[in-house]
Amino acid sequence: MDLTTWMNNYTTQSDFTLVGFFSQSKHSALLAVVIFVVFLMALSGNALLILLVLSDTHLHTPMYFFISQLSLMDMMYISVTVPKMLMDQVLGSHKISAAACGMQMFLYVTLAGSEFFLLAAMSYDRYVAICHPLRYPVLMNYRVCLLLMSVCWILGSLDGFMFTPVTMTFPFCGSREIHHFFCEVPAVTKLSCSDTWLYETLMYVCCVLMLLIPVTVISGSYTSILLTVLRMNSAEGRKKALATCSSHMTVVTLFYGAAIYTYIFPASLHTPEKDMVVSVFYTILTPLLNPLIYSFRNKNVTEAMKKLLVVSTLF
Repeated sequence: MDLTTWMNNYTTQSDFTLVGFFSQSKHSALLAVVIFVVFLMALSGNALLILLVLSDTHLHTPMYFFISQLSLMDMMYISVTVPKMLMDQVLGSHKISAAACGMQMFLYVTLAGSEFFLLAAMSYDRYVAICHPLRYPVLMNYRVCLLLMSVCWILGSLDGFMFTPVTMTFPFCGSREIHHFFCEVPAVTKLSCSDTWLYETLMYVCCVLMLLIPVTVISGSYTSILLTVLRMNSAEGRKKALATCSSHMTVVTLFYGAAIYTYIFPASLHTPEKDMVVSVFYTILTPLLNPLIYSFRNKNVTEAMKKLLVVSTLF
């Protein structure tokens, strides 16, 4: 066997196959078009939100800084999985190399972990703004916001560095078909022919801790906020505070609910079909919904959008 043939055989054997959910649909072409439209809407919606925050001085506050960072994460998040999935459907090839699979896994886990902690930072920001309004400019100054944002990225990347190398170094001596539309850690781990019980147990404990910390921060923040709002004399003040927090709580519920199902629920409750549906929800639909939740329910953002439209019509 010459070197070229050996390399081709090795490359084929080391590749994974993403089964995805197009194979389960009778209308795969229509489904691909719908996902492509959702992808474009998510990118444009989040990009517009970032542009509004950067261009309007009224939005140069910690709350909108964190919202713009959430939009940036969502743009990256959806770009990690959807383009590859759509290209596979168009080209008819569902292969992904081990290196590309590992990179996709690392980026996905890093972004998901970073978003967990970003949502906690956003709840802390709302806690300070509502419960300690006079100290808000000091407690949430620009340096503090940058520090919190850096911590979110660092903790998210630790997730990626912990899970990706271990998962990708397991021996895969059987089927290399991933019953998913991207290289998610649990889906790839199932393919290993070695005993992964200890790793899955440690991963479960790690995920519980990674979720428990931000959930504790969010729960504590919103408990204090609720108590403060109930003591407010102004009905308008209560309404404004609850409106601001309800947008964030909607995003938290959507994102954390799906994550808890994927990483915390026991394996007996999982099926490849259910896992793909849940993954579609928080990797594709959530990045689409986030800018809608924060824009249409936010007076400051809608005002900034009107100003941008007026300026664009003048030119």
